[in-house]
Amino acid sequence: MITTRNPSALLARAAAHRAMAMYALSTNSSLASRLKRYNNHMAVARSLQALEASTVRGGAV
Repeated sequence: MITTRNPSALLARAAAHRAMAMYALSTNSSLASRLKRYNNHMAVARSLQALEASTVRGGAV
């Protein structure tokens, strides 16, 4: 079952993940781990933004 979400809440979560991704690049750890965290957060942000776009258009996910 997919629950209905507030589209603005999805955009806020996506923005938060983009901010976490940028912060991950500036942490004091190895380049490999920074890049891994950055890519993970950006993937979540992209999926949330795509989910928001599909709910705004009224499409099913």
